[in-house]
Amino acid sequence: MNYSYDVIVIGAGHAGCEAAAAAARMGSCTLLITMDMNKIAQMSCNPAVGGIAKGQIVREIDALGGQMGIVTDRSSIQFRMLNRSKGPAMWSPRSQADRIRFIAEWRHILENTPNLFMWQDSAVSLCIEDGMVKGVNTAFGVHFSAKTVVLTAGTFLNGLMHVGPVQIEGGRVSEPASHGITEQLRDLGFTVQRMKTGTPVRLDERTIDFSKAIIQEGDTDFHHFSFLPTEKSKLRQRPCWIVYTNPEVHQILHESLPESPLYNGQIQSIGPRYCPSIETKLVTFPDKDQHQLFLEPEGEDTHEMYLNGFSSSMPWKVQFEALSHIPALENVQAYRPGYAIEYDFFDPTQLTHSLETKLVKNLFFAGQVNGTTGYEEAAGQGLMAGINAHLKVKGEPPFVLRRDEAYIGVLIDDLVTKGVDEPYRMFTSRAEHRILLRQDDADLRLTPKGHALGLATPERYELMRSKWAAVDALVDFAKEYSVKTALINPEFERRGMPALAHGCKLHDLILRPQLTISLLAEMIPELGRRILALEEMRRDEIVEAAEIAIKYHGYIAREEAIAQKLSRLEHVQIRGKFDYASIQSLSTEARQKLAKIDPETVGQASRIPGISPSDVNILLLLLGR
Repeated sequence: MNYSYDVIVIGAGHAGCEAAAAAARMGSCTLLITMDMNKIAQMSCNPAVGGIAKGQIVREIDALGGQMGIVTDRSSIQFRMLNRSKGPAMWSPRSQADRIRFIAEWRHILENTPNLFMWQDSAVSLCIEDGMVKGVNTAFGVHFSAKTVVLTAGTFLNGLMHVGPVQIEGGRVSEPASHGITEQLRDLGFTVQRMKTGTPVRLDERTIDFSKAIIQEGDTDFHHFSFLPTEKSKLRQRPCWIVYTNPEVHQILHESLPESPLYNGQIQSIGPRYCPSIETKLVTFPDKDQHQLFLEPEGEDTHEMYLNGFSSSMPWKVQFEALSHIPALENVQAYRPGYAIEYDFFDPTQLTHSLETKLVKNLFFAGQVNGTTGYEEAAGQGLMAGINAHLKVKGEPPFVLRRDEAYIGVLIDDLVTKGVDEPYRMFTSRAEHRILLRQDDADLRLTPKGHALGLATPERYELMRSKWAAVDALVDFAKEYSVKTALINPEFERRGMPALAHGCKLHDLILRPQLTISLLAEMIPELGRRILALEEMRRDEIVEAAEIAIKYHGYIAREEAIAQKLSRLEHVQIRGKFDYASIQSLSTEARQKLAKIDPETVGQASRIPGISPSDVNILLLLLGR
């Protein structure tokens, strides 16, 4: 038995699994500590991955060489590309997953990763000497030494669940809370706060009248999460369903608001703005007569259904009474009620961009302990923490992604620069350079970086290189190929399109909103032959990427120029160069916040809430710029 490791990861949720897998694959001897080896990467709430901006994060994880995209594809029972009616910067992949298969696939990966070991136990304290973490102590009385530690405890730190007046200690249903680490870190000076999240009731599909629900089928095209073309689901695909609340439901819930822990003072912690409970929806939107709910299957074969949109901490009797007044759910049977959970988190401004804590060296935080919500946000942080824990062991510089390089970069910069006043959830609107951070080109942006780290395999790197070489070749062909009116006009007339007055380059035709490469391939034999010559397994992906590159070239080029201009401030290092309290020319607020955050660069300083352009100019003047 080995008791000494390079990297120890505490917690096997989505952050912990990515962190452990990354560190081990990069060469660190890694230990993953979890309370229950049968519930690793548990989808505690919705059995789905991706969504608006979240799907982009999963694509980035995959591009870097992480595992979430692969696991999701293998366990998917429905895939949809959201926001297809908008531009490609907004397209967001989402997959409904088989909850049990998702866990099984993750466990298979972890158990077959060289350098990675698991230990089933609860971490109760960290061994910290001279401001540096040295190891972990467990409930069984085992001491493991480590060069670095990654804390990914999720909702387990002093977790407390609420169902009406009933309060139960736990990290989630039927699992114990974790005690000791919060208290230890608070004593060391860490700022600790409480957050709240929730999960809905689970229903038995055999008791649902689907004739009164609206079916929502998944997509059947080439899209999936992983950039590896072989990673596709073999499971039976299942639809989701839509139902709605109504005034009767709202009345029942309104009358019982005094019994809600959210409104009677029982819960004091910070709750999510963007994934509110049903009772919060009623209070926030009092004029709405109905709210949309989604019935989502929990797996390929199970009868268990997840009622998305109906998170609640109401007493169980109130939840069931309200549900009985929803068409399709009049006679529904439930597996368990919804509940709220409170848990400890740490102010993320106490971290550097590598996710290492400022107060304790070699200690990294990732996931919900940093004030985020969502499997995807957690996994992205976990991947980066695992990478940086390994790099710290090797004495190498940290790996940090800029805001114009990845949504993961936006996520981490927002956390360490701005902190959180509610559970942080990623949206496309948070990324100022989102047209550069599309889901379709995450491999182009990040796979070379993952390959350089030793995380993305040579095979993955070659797949990326060959794909984009094919995309470039197709774009170049479009720029060079001249379309004659005699060839195209008969086809246009047959389809009721206006004829060309004169010949033009194929590239110019593709720019037209009503035309696509696939449609033009039916009209232009040479283009059709070129597309048929592409690798069949990735043909549609290559064509889509080429079309985006052509249609949005102007927007992309402009955004790249803006990002390049703004990035100049990111290269001006300021950490350790100023005693902010003594710079009287700065505003009082600026002095206080700069001292608290201690930004790495002028660019980061400029993004701290309360830092004005004049404050930034003062810093630049003091630097002689």
